[in-house]
Amino acid sequence: MPHSSDSSDSSSFSQSPPPSKQDSSDDMRKVQRREKNRIAAQKSRQRQTQKADTLHLESEDLERQNAALRREIKQLTEEMKHFSSMLSSHEPLCSILTSPPPPPPHPDVLYAPHSFHQPHISSPRFQH
Repeated sequence: MPHSSDSSDSSSFSQSPPPSKQDSSDDMRKVQRREKNRIAAQKSRQRQTQKADTLHLESEDLERQNAALRREIKQLTEEMKHFSSMLSSHEPLCSILTSPPPPPPHPDVLYAPHSFHQPHISSPRFQH
C-alpha cells in the first residue's frame, strides 16, 4: 500500500528548525569555556616547564656545592693527617707531657701565667 503523502514526509525531514537564541548562547558559552580551558592548560604547561627548569638549575647548583664540600673534606682530612703526624712525632719529645703537672693556682689569682712557651706550628693551610 503506497502512501500518498510521501512528499510531505520527506519535506518535513529536510527542513530543520531555525536555531533559537538559547542554542546560540549555549554555543557561545561552549566556545568561550573551551577557549578559557585552552588558555588555562597552556599556562599550566608553562608553569610545569618553568618549575622543571628551576629544579634542574637548583640540582646543578647543589651538585656544584656538593663537589666543593667534598674537595674541602678531602683537604681537611689531609690537614688532619698532617697534624696527627706532627703530634705523633712531637709527643715523645714533649717536656710538658713528661713533667709533673703544675701546682693549682692560688684561689685569689684569676689568671696564672703560662710557664712554658709553645713553638709555632706551621700548617700548610696557613702558610703564605
